Amino acid sequence: MQLHAQQQKRIEIEYSGFLSYDEVKYPDAKVLTRDDSGQIHIIHEGINMWCDQAIHYGKEDFIEAYGHVKMKQGDTINMDAKYVEYSGKTKLAFASGDVVLTEPSSVLKTDTLYFDRTKQQAFYKSGGTVVRDSSGTITSRIGRYYMDIQKYQFVKDVKLVNPQYVLETEQLDYYTENALAYMYGPSTITGDASKIYCERGFYDTTNDIGYFIKNSRIDYDNRTIKGDSLYFNRNTSFASATNNITVIDTLNSSVIKGHYAEVYREKDSVFITKRALAISVQEKDSLYIHGDTLMVTGKPEHRITRAFRNVKMYKSDMSGKADSIHVDQSSGLTQLINLSRLAPKDNFAVKRRPIIWNVGSQMTGDTIHIKSNAKEEKLDSLIVFDNAFIISKDTVGSGFNQISGLRLYGLFNEQNQLRQVDIIRNAESIYYARNEKQELIGIEKSKSASISMFFDGNEIVELRKITEVDGTLYPESKYPANAKKLRGFDWREDERPLSVEDLFKDDPPLNLPVIKGLEPYIPQDEFFDEALIERAESAEESNKSKNVQDPAKASRHLPTQDSIPNLNTPLKTPIKQPVSPKKTP
Repeated sequence: MQLHAQQQKRIEIEYSGFLSYDEVKYPDAKVLTRDDSGQIHIIHEGINMWCDQAIHYGKEDFIEAYGHVKMKQGDTINMDAKYVEYSGKTKLAFASGDVVLTEPSSVLKTDTLYFDRTKQQAFYKSGGTVVRDSSGTITSRIGRYYMDIQKYQFVKDVKLVNPQYVLETEQLDYYTENALAYMYGPSTITGDASKIYCERGFYDTTNDIGYFIKNSRIDYDNRTIKGDSLYFNRNTSFASATNNITVIDTLNSSVIKGHYAEVYREKDSVFITKRALAISVQEKDSLYIHGDTLMVTGKPEHRITRAFRNVKMYKSDMSGKADSIHVDQSSGLTQLINLSRLAPKDNFAVKRRPIIWNVGSQMTGDTIHIKSNAKEEKLDSLIVFDNAFIISKDTVGSGFNQISGLRLYGLFNEQNQLRQVDIIRNAESIYYARNEKQELIGIEKSKSASISMFFDGNEIVELRKITEVDGTLYPESKYPANAKKLRGFDWREDERPLSVEDLFKDDPPLNLPVIKGLEPYIPQDEFFDEALIERAESAEESNKSKNVQDPAKASRHLPTQDSIPNLNTPLKTPIKQPVSPKKTP
């Protein structure tokens, strides 16, 4: 301690216009006053200070500066205030009255400021404003500036106002040199067309690029995007999300889920993969579509959903499979398509075709169209193009009712069950005819130009053959055993999804990436830490040994232990979760 005391320099008065004494008001002190040639100039270990009047306590190595006070450290830190106290022993300055701290990249304004030259940190606890031209204006109740790393730490009621957005959070770490901001605790970024929420996040305020984790979400244009992590580029209106993603379309009552997504706002498109699932939310019975990849495009009033590669769909009264599915939400048209290039190479294999299951019926063909009324939540009709084939299991026995032909038209009843099916051109059928007691009358095999089937629930109640009829009703014992299946018969009941979970049963194991990039908040050392308190107490002891009347000058503005803000207290102040913003004109 003695060696340190010998090396420590004392405050020096470089220039003063007038010198006087007032032992009553300022015992053992010099009263310094400026003259017309300039302000009082004070120096101490690398700082220069100017003021209109100063009280210099030589024994305590302490100075009080009044009037247009300027403090300068090197070429980077400048501070202006109406009043400053500075201790040469503690190297702690206290400034009040229109305090302005200027560093190369920002300007801080507050009413009171602590400046610890030993730690090279400045601190305020009664509200402050920081201005950086490219980023905007930041206000907070508590703030701390780390001069060596050019970093601000803002706490409590933090608000960054930029011409394009407003950022609000409970704690913001902000680096002035590169304008990078790190948010901790409930945070929102609100722009004209979007609102972002997260509880840990990063934002590049110069390039308008953000990265958000922990309960993160983006709301824009009647869409809400949620995910474990979100990336956002305001310049290109692009966002991507990773792990546990949900995209909600409030206008069309639809939801898509997955584990990787890209959103292009200007193009009104969403791309999503990894267990991708599209849900058309309906009050009575929602429709679920799963594929390797989903794309949702188009304006809200004309949204198109496309699903690719091994696509499955499920509804309680209907399910299906295809290579791809195309859904036009405005027209209610759903198309199931298989790609010929994915067909089996074996000439004897049954060609894979799109498939629909409705109650007890299985329908296949080269392409299937389903027409529905989304508003009324009703199925209207379906068309099977080319190589149409419908199969239903016989209600009692082990046989199958079958009809094949070129094209199939189906109509649904109020309960979304098939009530009529028409097979057009080259129709063939195998039909298990039963009486009212469900006793088998015989097996009918026939050909005709067209066939109409009428259903009651799961049962075929009538079969009509139209023109060019050629058929025979055989007793079961006389029916050829090798003729119980029409050419192209392919019963695929084992592929039928019976629940939402079944849509994923063929998927490979899911390995999600570990979210990285933003470390959890690490509590900072307190500004008024033990080292600072010890310096102040040491200065007081030194002053007492010199019989100084008021030995506590160096610590008189330090807060009591009860009033010191605890910046390490968990951030619990809630910020209201955002609602989807209204669409801007």
